[in-house]
Amino acid sequence: MSLKQEFELLRRVPFFAEIEPSKLKLLAFMSERVGFDPGKNLMRQGDQADAAYLIIDGRAEVILETSAGPIVVATLGAHEIVGEMGILGNVPRAATVRAKDRVIALRISKEPFMRMVREFPNMAVSIMQELAQRVESTNNQLRAALAELKKLRETTGVAAYR
Repeated sequence: MSLKQEFELLRRVPFFAEIEPSKLKLLAFMSERVGFDPGKNLMRQGDQADAAYLIIDGRAEVILETSAGPIVVATLGAHEIVGEMGILGNVPRAATVRAKDRVIALRISKEPFMRMVREFPNMAVSIMQELAQRVESTNNQLRAALAELKKLRETTGVAAYR
């Protein structure tokens, strides 16, 4: 994949829409094209965040590792970015991301990513909007799961939750 193609891919991501072309080309140049076979992890829950990944091709599952076992909470595909939350918050990875099928991605290291956030406040706003949408989606999933647990409790008489 050429630098021009990587630039075009980055340009399609809403986070990067406001970045001037010369800076975006620099980000594309500093990115690394990586591949993951099915079942391989792009990142692991609890690891230190050191990069974000822009999926070029393929699908990856976002998996929460819980005491009850792994739970798939989302499936990501082409032109979606993952891993930015850990970089922005300087926190460990919140979930494991695993290739569902062959994944090709651009790996964007922490430093160039953060430089773009600092230089382009609109990018930070776009990221915050995306993260707010993800939180809302997670809250909706949680509400649905709690409603299901409540229904099970009422049906079976077993204290499924408190």
